[in-house]
Amino acid sequence: MSAITSKKSVNDYLEELPQQVQSKLYESPAACLSIYRLLPHMAKFFIMSMVFNDNEISIRDLDRWVNSNGKLQFQDAIKSMKSLHILIPGKEQGSMFVNLNSTFRTSFRNALTGGEVNNSFGNIIDKIDDLVDSSVLLEYAKDKWETILHFMVGTPLIKMPSDNVLNLLKHSKLMEELESSGEFKITNDGFQFLLQDVNSQIWTLLLQYLKIAEALHMNPVDILNFIFMLGSLEFGKAYSVEGLSDTQKKMLKDMRDYGLIFQKTSNATVFYPTTLATQLTSDSSTVRSASGAIDSLLSQTKEANNNDSQNLGTDTDDLVGNQSVEVGALVVETNFKLYSYSNSPLQIAILSLFVHLRTRFSNMVTGQITRESIRNALANGVTADQIIAYLQSHAHPQMRRLAETTLKKKLELDPNTKDQLQILPPTVVDQIKLWQLELDRILSYDGSLYSDFDNNQEYNMLYNYAKDIGVLLWKNDRKRKFFVSKEGNSQVLDFAKRKLKKKQ
Repeated sequence: MSAITSKKSVNDYLEELPQQVQSKLYESPAACLSIYRLLPHMAKFFIMSMVFNDNEISIRDLDRWVNSNGKLQFQDAIKSMKSLHILIPGKEQGSMFVNLNSTFRTSFRNALTGGEVNNSFGNIIDKIDDLVDSSVLLEYAKDKWETILHFMVGTPLIKMPSDNVLNLLKHSKLMEELESSGEFKITNDGFQFLLQDVNSQIWTLLLQYLKIAEALHMNPVDILNFIFMLGSLEFGKAYSVEGLSDTQKKMLKDMRDYGLIFQKTSNATVFYPTTLATQLTSDSSTVRSASGAIDSLLSQTKEANNNDSQNLGTDTDDLVGNQSVEVGALVVETNFKLYSYSNSPLQIAILSLFVHLRTRFSNMVTGQITRESIRNALANGVTADQIIAYLQSHAHPQMRRLAETTLKKKLELDPNTKDQLQILPPTVVDQIKLWQLELDRILSYDGSLYSDFDNNQEYNMLYNYAKDIGVLLWKNDRKRKFFVSKEGNSQVLDFAKRKLKKKQ
């Protein structure tokens, strides 16, 4: 699941909420700002165009702002805003006119202008004697999150995830507990989870956390407000727990277990958001994995310490986006050889899911993408598209620059070319897809085979009936045989008994 997919999952959850819950959520400026960040780009444009305009606006006027190539995006944007009840029908000028939800408009204005936000963005503590260093927060977030991923991969662990984390992994069906031994085993969904970027992984668990909380009758508005607040906080700053609701104070322990916040003690009155929290609703797609992006952050932080930097860790987006230190960067050659610049056991364990690893050096591993390694990954529920997306998102910057240069030359020769950016060698991409097609060639179905008919009349009668009711899966007229689905077998059997009994 890509970052885009994770945003859709969050929006799907929000769209399913009752309208009164959505309206209550919109009372928080931080929640409105976070939801705005999760919307499609065109929806953001419409909201920014309407937030300071109290008058109703025609759908046709919105449509005029979009060229012919963007009609699908226009429909998607309008649908998203209407499903979230951000865009509501106009009251004065009829159904062809729309307006922003008044509660959302007011809160979003306050978020943009610094109006009445109360403690929606947290109560920051400006003066604190023992402020926690940014490098400590980065190490803490990496340790907590990688402990979870290491446990899922099955690597030997010094520390185990907390019971809350294990319960969440079990309920999200990323892992299953064996009844015989009580041990946890990764599922097919878990294998797919490992290939997601870290932001998508966090949202996957948080959405499951919300579902569990609802079953425990916890207030979903309080939970969502706290999650969205975390996504709006500033990395490296200290925040007071004063002003948090009882539900949100209970959530502090769970968020510590996931590495989203740091507290010196369990009953501390101060908490610090980590990069995992502040990137929750970020548009940045550079946070790829705990092993890659966070290690890059740590490297940059150490370098900043050596240079006595005064702005340590205050701009996490720049640190994450800086490609001068690419921990975990991959180089894929046309001969299917792979090189990964990483010594992280987690990164290596994830690569072993679909790569046949051959050699390990102090700062690099080499391997080969083979038919067997891809088939093993496919058998575990990982798809070819997920493998390709993982390789692309972790590709070395030099591969990306080479692809951009190649595409630029093609556009110079033919401005109308439809070729897209190809970061990976096309031979590798095509072959991975072909290996998946090998497994997709044979499909199995549960059902019943009908044969040994006395004459063509009986065969045609039952065959036509199965075809008419839509349960026919296969037929062979020459051998007078046909196969029906398991669900439709009883209907065909009853029909056969009635018709053949009349003939007798």
